[in-house]
Amino acid sequence: MSKRVRITNNSLNSYGTRVLTAGMNVEQYCRNPVLLYMHDRGSVIGYVKDLKVEGDEITGELMFDEASELSVRCKKQYEFGSLRMVSVGIDILEMSELPEHLIEGQTRPTVTKSKLFEVSLVDVGANDDAIVMKKDGATIQLGKDGSCQIPLLNNNIQNNQKMELKDLALMLGLAETADEAAIKAEVATLKAAKTEAENLRKEKETLTLASITQVVETAISEKRINADRKDQFINLGKTTGIDELKNIFAAMTPQQKLSAVISNKSGSPVAVPVTYSKLSEVPADQMMELRENNREEYARLYKAEYGMECNF
Repeated sequence: MSKRVRITNNSLNSYGTRVLTAGMNVEQYCRNPVLLYMHDRGSVIGYVKDLKVEGDEITGELMFDEASELSVRCKKQYEFGSLRMVSVGIDILEMSELPEHLIEGQTRPTVTKSKLFEVSLVDVGANDDAIVMKKDGATIQLGKDGSCQIPLLNNNIQNNQKMELKDLALMLGLAETADEAAIKAEVATLKAAKTEAENLRKEKETLTLASITQVVETAISEKRINADRKDQFINLGKTTGIDELKNIFAAMTPQQKLSAVISNKSGSPVAVPVTYSKLSEVPADQMMELRENNREEYARLYKAEYGMECNF
């Protein structure tokens, strides 16, 4: 049974570049899955069977035609294990220097789009040295003694990163020479201070709300407002502040029972203090007392409530 081999993946090669599997077009190669020896067009030794793209890897099975002495020798060495690695030949279609396409240690742009045109059995692993690339019609041989025409990454990227660190350090009040560790430590300190300040603010709000609620509940107990207006005055206190809320309540006349104000010592009727603006505000237990003993005030509140005169 043939062994499956890894043909290529996304790992970094010795020239500081990567070839992304996701961007490699293998459709044309699958029509003619030629297997070469050491990327030599004149050294066909078989073909690649059952090529598969799975995740970030491309794998396949090497089939030797044994039509030449080279193919027979390669097959024996492959089965023995002295030749065990493969490499790809690709056309470069697109490269990228974007941060999301770079990994630590990378010095050249990532090949994001390419076209597979051959696979070779090699003595040195594909991702290490033996990749063959073509760009703009020119062959780029990545071998032990070869040179690479893929340009180095733009130094402006690294320079920009240094400038960003410098600017950030100055914004944080640090020396412009501060390194990344010092900047991270200062940011952590500021975040902790912000969290503490937020917790203190929430605690203060809680205490203030409790104080406002207490003032409102006192006003209710003193009959300055009705209980059904509690939430209204709590919200008012949040807006105006507790001191202003106290001033508002101080200016209000506490509600009195009608029996305490409808007559004086001589028994003559006296006016009820203007506490209510309409009839529905008069407590139910005082309604009849108001109707019987202070009809003028009752009639005023009735008209304010219903918009018509009261007929007794």
